[in-house]
Amino acid sequence: MNRQLRDEVASSGVDAEDVERVIATALDEDLRYGPDVTTEATIDVDQWSEAKIVARQPGVVCGLNVALGVLEETSFPLSGATLMRRDGDAVAAGQEVLSLSGPLRPLLLAERTMLNFVTHLSGVATAANAWVRALEGTHCEVRDTRKTTPGLRQLEKYAVRCGGGVNHRLGVGDAALVKDNHIGAAGGITKAVAAIRLAHPDIGLEVECDTLEQVREAVSAGCRMILLDNMDLETITAAVAIIRTTPSIRVEASGSMTVERARLVAGTGVDYIAVGSLTHSVMSLDFGLDIV
Repeated sequence: MNRQLRDEVASSGVDAEDVERVIATALDEDLRYGPDVTTEATIDVDQWSEAKIVARQPGVVCGLNVALGVLEETSFPLSGATLMRRDGDAVAAGQEVLSLSGPLRPLLLAERTMLNFVTHLSGVATAANAWVRALEGTHCEVRDTRKTTPGLRQLEKYAVRCGGGVNHRLGVGDAALVKDNHIGAAGGITKAVAAIRLAHPDIGLEVECDTLEQVREAVSAGCRMILLDNMDLETITAAVAIIRTTPSIRVEASGSMTVERARLVAGTGVDYIAVGSLTHSVMSLDFGLDIV
């Protein structure tokens, strides 16, 4: 990517080198079996055209800078690309998000890869925004998980932010999350927390609890973030009451979450709702490339 585009990507909190890697991998899926035989046979090398990427559904757009990176990688001149919307903008069906003018061969080569990124990332952003709107007026925020598409974590988490959501940890090294397997192997929550604090005293630490007994142990162990996993509303409410005896502890709920249930869960007093489906089973938002 050129310097300006790299800076634009970096300003959004995404590693530009990671985006370049993802783009190269995606284009290689199309080109590893040979050149674009259909386009080369039917389109003259000097043929130019105007085109536009248009939303077919309403939602939140995301991935436009990635689309520009794809264009550049296929040698389409970015001087012929004009953003009509920005990542995070709401779009209506029929709305143009990217205007293009340039050689048709590289444009058609880039078409499918561009749309794959924009439709998928816009789907993630739109899904996140649905949760944000459902939680509007509460103090609760929606967070993503590590249940991401392999190789697309940074971009999918960026899309969650574009939709108004909040990121959980990016990997296993930027924060500690003590889950049931860790608890079992370490001999309990208290021992697991103590071991992490000894090895990584400055790391953020969260403990996943399945029962009220575990919640009490996590509070006693001095945890500052507790994840309530797969609890019903009554149990979540009881857990929050236990946790709020220490006001500095933040609370997250996960498991069997739906947009319709979001406000009920938020009403229990949790700070976050963790939603794996934001990235692991999201529906793409439909966009198309129209040649003028």
